[in-house]
Amino acid sequence: MLDSASPQQLKRSLTLWLAVLYGLGVTIGAGIYVLVGIAAGRSGMHAPLAFVLAALVMSFSAASFAELGTRMPVSASEAAYVEKAFNRPWLSLTMGLLVALTATISAATISVGSAGYLGVFVDLPARWIITFVVLSMGLVACLSTRQSVTLAGIMTLVELGGLVLIIIAGVGAESGVLTRLPEIWPASGEIGAWVGLSGTTLIAVFAFIGFEHLVNVAEEMKKPSHTLPWALFLTLGLTALVYALVVWVAVVAVPPDELARSSAPLALVFERLTGMPLRTMSMIAVVATLNGVIVHVIMISRVLYGLAAQGNLPKALAQLNTRTGTPLLATALGIIAILVLALAVPLSGLADLTARFTLVVFAIIHITLIRIKSREAAAPLHVFVCPAWVPVAGLISSMGLLLLDLVVR
Repeated sequence: MLDSASPQQLKRSLTLWLAVLYGLGVTIGAGIYVLVGIAAGRSGMHAPLAFVLAALVMSFSAASFAELGTRMPVSASEAAYVEKAFNRPWLSLTMGLLVALTATISAATISVGSAGYLGVFVDLPARWIITFVVLSMGLVACLSTRQSVTLAGIMTLVELGGLVLIIIAGVGAESGVLTRLPEIWPASGEIGAWVGLSGTTLIAVFAFIGFEHLVNVAEEMKKPSHTLPWALFLTLGLTALVYALVVWVAVVAVPPDELARSSAPLALVFERLTGMPLRTMSMIAVVATLNGVIVHVIMISRVLYGLAAQGNLPKALAQLNTRTGTPLLATALGIIAILVLALAVPLSGLADLTARFTLVVFAIIHITLIRIKSREAAAPLHVFVCPAWVPVAGLISSMGLLLLDLVVR
């Protein structure tokens, strides 16, 4: 039952490594399985460099989120930051709903993708598979935060294991993974290569979207002033390392043109390196998609909970279950929204909006931090402080990527 007592607070149960596993689970997803082919087609042997450059661009956002998150370690974090900076409830609510909508679209897209992977093993209509995935993973998200994040963390390790397996197979296959490293860097006079690399970097940035959701579970972290910054930077750094290595192994093991033509490029790489059946990689992809649904449901529910706790949504959404300590009504609304989108709305166009919405959120976050910094002489002692130029650089890079998106698509 729901506890009607007020005020209520989420339990601080997340350690640093549980937070990192959550961050990796929501960041590393099925997208990398497709992005390898696209990146290889655009930049060939230079593709891994695009993921390194994308991580550097995202590091500005990670720093801004780290400072704001340690200033205000609460759910519906982005909305709380905007409220503090501009004192406009309608703007705060809009920001929170934008974050929740972006995550809902992303989760619905992942759910639809899971039907394709599970269809290899289960002969059922896609609608039934999608419904089962969303409802069952939604029930997992209803557990206590420590339980649901621990399960998601285990699934993240399986997901990472598949990518690490590809890396190990590539290094052990004597395919030139080490000897061909100089080919990653384009020559200074190769203008076409650098232009192609800029477009690939834009795609690679989209693969890093998700790490910022860590701020929405900051209220449930032990020692958030220490845990949140480390979790953000470790998630971003480990994701960049895995992405760059996987893409490099892929373009060395399989010619980039062939990768670009493949509808399942990483499965092709896996088969080429190991000789193992494609069903093995399909099983790992199933785990990746199921994990993606869990972590997104958790994030959506915490945003709705936080908005209700701030007074921007009905208080019923801020009620916590006495057994699990989680907001069940907010979780249920998130599950319903995901299921409706997955079953009723063509997501091909909506899915493209996810990355653009996220870049808009990043730009607003940088503006928010710039405003807060300009009004304060010094930050509180417990706050992670980034240099004043960081949010400025982050704002410029976020807007630049949005403009680049308009040019290249």
